[in-house]
Formats: sequence, structure tokens, C-alpha cells
Amino acid sequence: MGFADELKKKALGVSSKAMEKLMADEKRAMQVANAIGKVQRGKQAFDKGQEELMRALNFAPKSDFKAVGKKLSSLKRRLRELDEKLDSLNDG
Repeated sequence: MGFADELKKKALGVSSKAMEKLMADEKRAMQVANAIGKVQRGKQAFDKGQEELMRALNFAPKSDFKAVGKKLSSLKRRLRELDEKLDSLNDG
């Protein structure tokens, strides 16, 4: 095992122990859960605001790029399938 792997293993162990201690108290665990929830809601509000701003400025938001990327991946997969079928027809 290399130095980096050993370091990762030790860091994971330390962080695991820290989380156990942090979550041992139910009240503290609820505070952590509430804080995480607030951060998630804040991120959602930020993402929504960013998308609205991008659309208002006539720029494509990140969600449009993700949708186009998914469609492109689907088209690539379909093209490979059709290419394989054509190859099998040519061989047969």
C-alpha cells in the first residue's frame, strides 16, 4: 500500500471518529441535520436564481447544457448500435 493510500485510510478513520462524536448527542445531531437542510435549500435557491438570471441575459443556463449533453450521449449510443448492426449486415 502506498503512502497516499495509507494517508487516505487514516484520514477516513479520523473523520469517521469525529462524525461519531459529533452525532453521539441527539440535540447536536439535529442541529447538524438542520444546518445541512438550510445549506441545501440555499443552494437550490441560488441555482434557481442563477438560472433565471442566465435566461434573462439570454444565456443558456447549466440545465440546458446538461439536457443537451444527455441527448448527445443518447445519440452517440444509438449511433454505435446502428454501426454495429450495419457491420453485422455487411459481414453476413
